[in-house]
Amino acid sequence: MHRTKDNFKYLTTAPVPKVIMTLAVPTIVSMLVTSFYNIADTYFVGKINTQSTAAVGIVFSVMSIIQAVGFFFGHGSGNYISRKLGAKEDEAASRMAATGFFLALSLGVILMLLGLLLLRPLSYALGSTPTILPYTERYLGIILLGSPFMIASLVLNNQMRFQGNAAYAMVGIVAGAATNVILDPILIFVCDLGISGAAIATVISQVFSFCLLFYMGRREGNIRIHYRNFTFSWSFVKEIIGGGTPSLARQGLASISTIFLNVSAGNYGDAAIAGMSIVSRIGMFINSFLIGFGQGFQPLCGFNYGAGLYARVRQGFWFSVKVGFIFLLCCSVAGMGYAEEIVALFRKGDPLVIETGSAALRWQLITYPLGAWIILSNMMLQTIRKSVRATILASARQGLFFIPLIFILPYYLGLQGVEMCQAVSDMFTFVLAIPLSGGVLLEMKRKEAVAKR
Repeated sequence: MHRTKDNFKYLTTAPVPKVIMTLAVPTIVSMLVTSFYNIADTYFVGKINTQSTAAVGIVFSVMSIIQAVGFFFGHGSGNYISRKLGAKEDEAASRMAATGFFLALSLGVILMLLGLLLLRPLSYALGSTPTILPYTERYLGIILLGSPFMIASLVLNNQMRFQGNAAYAMVGIVAGAATNVILDPILIFVCDLGISGAAIATVISQVFSFCLLFYMGRREGNIRIHYRNFTFSWSFVKEIIGGGTPSLARQGLASISTIFLNVSAGNYGDAAIAGMSIVSRIGMFINSFLIGFGQGFQPLCGFNYGAGLYARVRQGFWFSVKVGFIFLLCCSVAGMGYAEEIVALFRKGDPLVIETGSAALRWQLITYPLGAWIILSNMMLQTIRKSVRATILASARQGLFFIPLIFILPYYLGLQGVEMCQAVSDMFTFVLAIPLSGGVLLEMKRKEAVAKR
C-alpha cells in the first residue's frame, strides 16, 4: 500500500490546480475516447440507413441503464474508498472494493438474462416504430451479452480513479474504445454484418476493456479485488446506496428521458428520432470533457474532505467550475455557426435528419455553459456524501424537469418543443443547483473557520 500513502500525501498537500490537472488529463482522455467510440457507432451505422441510426439511438437508453448500474456501484464504492483512504483506514477500503465489484457483476448477469427474455416488448417500450424494430432487436440482443462486462468495467474504472490512480483506469478504457473504433468498419462493411457488426464490435471491446482493467487493478498502488474480501453487510450496502444513488438517479433518469424523447420524436417520423439521437451523442461528447475534468476533482475532494481539509475542497471546486465554464462557452460559440455541418457528418443523405438535428443542437448549445456548475456541484455533493442533495440535483436535469417538459412543450410547440426541451430543463436545473451546492460550500467555510480557532 506504499503507493496509496504517496497518493494521500500528494492529494492533501500539492497545489490544488496541479493535482486536479494531473488527475483530470487521463480521465478526460478516457471520457473523450469513450464518447468518441459511441459517436463512431452512430457515424458508421449512419452509413447504412436512417432506421439503423434511429435504432442505435433507441438502444442507447438501455446502455444508459447498464451504465447507471455500473456508476451506482463504482461511485458508491469509490466514494467510500477515497474517504477511507483519506482517513487511513485501508482495510475497510479493500473490503468495499471487493464488495462493490462482485455485487455489480452479479446484477449485470441478471439484467442480461432479463433483457434477452423480454427482447421484443423491450424494443417496443423503448420507442421502436415498426420500421425500426428489426434493427433494434438485432442491435440490442447482441449489446445485452456485453452488459456484465460493461458494468464490471465501470466499477473497476471508478474505483481506480477514487484511489488517485486515474492513469491505470485510462489505459483500460482507451484500449477498449480503440478496439471498438477499429472493429466497427471492419465488421459493418468488410464482413457485411450491418448493424449487427456494430453491436459485436461494442461487445468485444467491452470484454477486452474489462480484462485489461482487471489486470491493471492488480498493479502496485491499486487495491486488489479478492473474493475473500467480499463483505455482504448492511453497512456496506448502505454506503453503496448513499454514494451511488445520485449516479443511478442521473443515469437511470437519462435513460427514461431518452425513451420519452424517442417516443415524442417518433410522432414526427424516423428522421426526427435519428436527428435527436445524433444530437444526444454530440452533447455527450462535449460534456465528456467536463465530466472527465470533474472526475479529476473527485479524488482530491474525497481525500481532503475525509482529512478535514475543507479549504482545499472549496478551492478545487471553484477552479474546476471556472475551467469547465470557459470550455463549454467556447464549444457553444463554435457549434452555433456549424450546426448543420456537424449533424451532416453522421447522416448526410437525409435533409430531414439534418434539419431536426441542427435545430436541436443550437437549442442545447445555448445552455451548455451552465452545465459546469450543474455537473461539478453534483460531483462534489456525491463525493462528500451529501446524498439527498446530490440525488435531487442528479434527478433534476433528466427527470424532475425534463420528463414533464417532454410532454408539455411538444403539445404546444410541436417538433420545436422536442428540440428545445433539454435546454429549458438545463435552465431550471441551474437555478436549483445554486442553493443546493452553495449551502454546502458555506458549511465547509464555517467548519474551516472553527478549525482555525
